[in-house]
Amino acid sequence: MEIKADTTVCIGAGMCALTVPQVFDQSEDEGTVVVLLEGEVPEKLEDAVRRAVTLCPSGAISVS
Repeated sequence: MEIKADTTVCIGAGMCALTVPQVFDQSEDEGTVVVLLEGEVPEKLEDAVRRAVTLCPSGAISVS
């Protein structure tokens, strides 16, 4: 599973960072999503990442 984040769509709600702080953060300047992981998501975090995708109000985060 890989994460895709579109900062042009992100509204800075922060649900991703609150749900999985090991994976997501928010930029200091704009408050938009920052993905902390590079490459594949560890299997133990996949369910939490899927939940963060579901909770994102703007649909800025997706997984493949």
